[in-house]
Amino acid sequence: MRHFLGLLLGIVMTAVLTAGAGWASQDVMRGLVSTAGGAAAVDPVRDTKALVAIGAMVVAGLLLGLVVAGRVSPLATFIPSMVMLAWTVIYVLDVTRALGLAPTDPTMDPNIVQAGKGMQDLLAKGVFAMLGLALFIPVLMPSRWAGRHDAEEPYEEEPVEPAGYY
Repeated sequence: MRHFLGLLLGIVMTAVLTAGAGWASQDVMRGLVSTAGGAAAVDPVRDTKALVAIGAMVVAGLLLGLVVAGRVSPLATFIPSMVMLAWTVIYVLDVTRALGLAPTDPTMDPNIVQAGKGMQDLLAKGVFAMLGLALFIPVLMPSRWAGRHDAEEPYEEEPVEPAGYY
């Protein structure tokens, strides 16, 4: 049951780290692009869209940290790591095919298109490769695969009788 829940958590983490971080990165990058183009800087305090994007990235980072450091099934980190590493390998072998996997069709919802463009950006900059490797490390730890062992009784030493006469 523990590994099944880890599998479900891994699927959710894959969606959060790819689509959620991709969507949020576009709004966060909007502020950097506007200052580089000579326009006024985007102030996150006054721009609620940028503030929500920063909050989404914080939540994605918090969930990433909890899954990596927490005592959950290693499948929770294995699933997203394999998706990100496989997508990076496809990117290295065939850039157009890898970029075509992100949902950027203009007929889709604008939020999905924004997430797709963010995914392409994170893939091209190597962020998915870095996250994939970081998520794969907990899979290599044997203690993550074993369940918790409940001790039946604590070990108690029996008193030793003195040997010999006094």
